[in-house]
Amino acid sequence: MELSHIEHIGIAVKSLEDAIPYYENVLGLKCYAIEEVKDQKVRTAFFKVGQTKLELLESTDPEGPIGKFIEKKGEGMHHIAFAVSSLEDRLKEVEKMGVRLIDQQPRKGAEGLDIAFLHPKSTFGVLTELCEDKNK
Repeated sequence: MELSHIEHIGIAVKSLEDAIPYYENVLGLKCYAIEEVKDQKVRTAFFKVGQTKLELLESTDPEGPIGKFIEKKGEGMHHIAFAVSSLEDRLKEVEKMGVRLIDQQPRKGAEGLDIAFLHPKSTFGVLTELCEDKNK
């Protein structure tokens, strides 16, 4: 598989309103977008560090994936996302290698990307997201 870059690092937070000032005032970053992804029950806030983005994730439903993650593990690093081309082909490729998929098919994520997750039990404990920007 050829990865072009780290697309973003996902960080679970209880509140975007509480977390954004840390990233802006302490780290000097600028939040350039806030977006809700309804089917994932999450609100996101994005920051850029060089070519890499940080994605803060706030649950909009305690039963959603981020709500459950925070309940179980607390706030913190949630996932790492890599940019790929031909996401459907990459999913078939890694599945043939024995990697367990959370998403059998790509779905829509924040910023209009097609996304799919690999199960952390197959990736040494790191929830891994593959992203494809079909607009590029």
